[in-house]
Order: sequence, then structure tokens, then C-alpha cells
Amino acid sequence: MTMSGDVQQRVETYLGRLQRRLRGVKDEQVREIVEELRSHIMDKVAASGEVTPAGVDAALAALGSPEELASQYITDNLLARAEVSRSPVQILKSLFRWASLSVAGFFVLLGSIVGYFFGVVLMLVAVAKLFHPRTAGLWTYPDSTGDLALSFRLGFVSAPVGGKDVLGWWIIPIGWLAGCGLVMLTTYIAIWFVRQYRKSLVLP
Repeated sequence: MTMSGDVQQRVETYLGRLQRRLRGVKDEQVREIVEELRSHIMDKVAASGEVTPAGVDAALAALGSPEELASQYITDNLLARAEVSRSPVQILKSLFRWASLSVAGFFVLLGSIVGYFFGVVLMLVAVAKLFHPRTAGLWTYPDSTGDLALSFRLGFVSAPVGGKDVLGWWIIPIGWLAGCGLVMLTTYIAIWFVRQYRKSLVLP
């Protein structure tokens, strides 16, 4: 297919803006994205018949702005890396990106933060029990209103007045098992949502 210089310039300008926005994506992937998009644009233009500036403009408009399209590619790239690595740090990093794009991403991020937080707290309390056996653990104690309160304590302060260490030394195996289990479950659920989102994400 032959294209005039003006038409070629419009396509290359669009792809150039897109390429500059694909920061953090590997060079090889960037080249593949650019080549696939160039082919996609040409196919769309060819389907309408004659190659004209108006036809190219319509094909580019259908893709959206280069900035928006690059943002989608970057998000998909981060989510794909999180799906493979299964690292909580990588997962949270990708979810922060997803949360900036949709409400669904925000709620998945919020749930993951809560899950990881409590998982880590359980493991920290289990470790702290070894160094602060008299004050670390899961405690119940009467609060200012006389109601029974429940809290995890790392043992850096004195035990609450009138409080009771509920689990005692059992907090060590229970804390480790429950904490690790909660981190693993949070990771599994987060990756499941990531997969569903990537399936629904339609990229050119």
C-alpha cells in the first residue's frame, strides 16, 4: 500500500508520541507494540478503500490519544508482570496503577492492602512473642467504657491493665500459619482480579 508523505507523517507522529509515553516497558516490547499498531492502522485505512489523510485521522481517532493508549499498555504490562512474579510488592505496584484508572482497581487495591496488612501483623506478633513473651500477643482488656477490647500487641509497651493474653505461646504457630495463609490468599485473589481485568482490556 502506497502512502503520501503527509499520511505517513501523521501515522509516524502518532506512533512517536505513543513510544515516548511507554516508559518502563522493555524496548523489545515497545517495538512490537509500535509495529503492531502501525499494521493495525494500515489495515483499518485499507478497509475503507483509498488511503487519505481523512481516513488515517479517523483510524487514529478510533484508537484514542497516544497518551491514553500508552497508559493502557503500561497498566497491562505491569499487571502481566505481577501475574507472573506473584510478588506482593509487584502486585501492589500494579494495583496502584490500575486504581488510578478505574473504581474497580481502587477496591481491589484497598482489599489487597488490608489483606497484606493483617497478614504481616500476624507474622510480626508471632516473631515479637519470642522477644517479648510477657507483653506481645493477642490481648483482651477492658476499655474506657468497660467493654471488652481486642488487640494485637508487639510487646514494646507494658501489658494493658486488667488484660489477658488470649493465645499465649500459641500465637507463634497460629500467627505464622494465619499470617502466611492470609498473604497467600490475598495474592491469589488479587491475581484472579488482575486476570479478569486483563481479559476485559481490549488493546489494538
